[in-house]
Amino acid sequence: MNDDRAKGKVDDIKGRVKRQVGEWTGDEDLQAEGTADQAKGKVQNAFGKVKDAAKDVKDDITGNKRRDDEAA
Repeated sequence: MNDDRAKGKVDDIKGRVKRQVGEWTGDEDLQAEGTADQAKGKVQNAFGKVKDAAKDVKDDITGNKRRDDEAA
């Protein structure tokens, strides 16, 4: 897992918490902020997945293995 995927997951979770707290408290601004954080996290996580897939393809072509595959 690369940094983009990890940061994306953190932003997604942070957004979910903010959105839920906003719903519980009736704070529409907090709900909107949480929704935006979730969206940002999902996009960053998807970007990280694309980067991982590109690296996998590159490694397949060059014959290199990813370090986390070797550990398994």
